[in-house]
Amino acid sequence: MTNFNVLITDGLEENGQSILRAASSVDDKAGISAAELVQAVSGYDALIVRGRTKVTAEVFDAAKKLKVVGRAGVGVDNIDLASAKKHGVTVVNAPVSTTVAVAELTFGLLLALAREFPRADAAMKKGDWLKKEFEGVELNGKTLGIIGYGRIGMEVGKRAVAFGMNVVAYDPLVQESEIKARGAEPVSIQDLYEWSDFISLHLPLDVQTRDLVGPMAFSEMKDGVRIVCAARGGIIDESALLAALNSGKVAGVALDVFANEPPGLTDLIKHPKVIATPHIGAQTVEAQARAAEDIANEVLAALRGEPLRWKVS
Repeated sequence: MTNFNVLITDGLEENGQSILRAASSVDDKAGISAAELVQAVSGYDALIVRGRTKVTAEVFDAAKKLKVVGRAGVGVDNIDLASAKKHGVTVVNAPVSTTVAVAELTFGLLLALAREFPRADAAMKKGDWLKKEFEGVELNGKTLGIIGYGRIGMEVGKRAVAFGMNVVAYDPLVQESEIKARGAEPVSIQDLYEWSDFISLHLPLDVQTRDLVGPMAFSEMKDGVRIVCAARGGIIDESALLAALNSGKVAGVALDVFANEPPGLTDLIKHPKVIATPHIGAQTVEAQARAAEDIANEVLAALRGEPLRWKVS
């Protein structure tokens, strides 16, 4: 007889569900609406979500038995952590499962910016041979500035070094000696803006990082800088970014994340110097399988009162 009731709202790979079913009763209600979640959550000990489901104060108020919320991925900005703490609910995530997937996407976007793959491909598919219009730049010898030098930032840095780039990094939460040990040169954020030909962002979204990259930051950057963000929407001030693109200050940007998702066909999305992808950083077969296994084990550990690897709050 099972001891725990687990609700999954955004789907979970079979390997993770199998782990959960061996020790609990599992309901997979992928696509459940916000109102339906409030109605249903009271009967569950655990809730597992991805980025779609918003675990709001209203959800926590309705969750009479809830002991743990598991995020099958990294970011927890869709979970009201203050309400979780108020109700004594543990929040866990799976922060290492998607590291390689996001790092590889980031580097792919860097290459796409440098050589304009999407625009060249679109021209070919219209029957146009515009060879002379697609003169790109090389990554070799350029400076990549990485803001946020944790697991993903470090993996991006490794790939950049392999391409002959100079890597500088800013991260107030990582010691300079550790940044050096991870293969980058620690710098101030002002020096990073001034020196970087390419900038990649790898930060969580919180009150300190929201609109971090705004008008002042753009004014400090090199003319013709190229920027990648596969972290969280809201870190870049999108209005300021559009202005920087239109002025030519920013030569190109690749975005996998947006302040509002889905963003719709905005002026930013339509801009010819923008490469946009629909928040696919973690969307690989391997990453999703790792996330499912990691979050299933972490949620069960929380339910059993066992030590946790990735407790957020």
